[in-house]
Amino acid sequence: MSRAAEESNRRLLRARDAMDRGYAEPLDIPALARIAHVSPAHFTRTFRAAFGETPHRYLQRRRVERAMFLLRETDRSVTDICFLVGFGSTGTFSRTFRDIVGRSPRTYRKEAATVATVPTCFTMAWTRPHT
Repeated sequence: MSRAAEESNRRLLRARDAMDRGYAEPLDIPALARIAHVSPAHFTRTFRAAFGETPHRYLQRRRVERAMFLLRETDRSVTDICFLVGFGSTGTFSRTFRDIVGRSPRTYRKEAATVATVPTCFTMAWTRPHT
């Protein structure tokens, strides 16, 4: 791998790490592209090539993963969780959650409660979104 490719990958990882840390904050492509020191269009193309999904989809998946944890481990309402993980509307949250997980947040919570006796490591492996 060339030195330029390594540096490009390092910058993409910095942007992805920023997404992981700030998943609940409003993040946009121009801000993430600035972190990676590239143009917004180039950032989107290279991110998808490197990680297999667009930056927007990656951020949605991270938010849904965090919501899954909160649905399993807390008694917060679905609406509270929606805004806590960074979604702007409950409709978008529910639609995105269903698209990634395959069921609604409420259904997921009910099903997660029934597997509470299974060790956490198995629960996490079984319930991780597969997109």
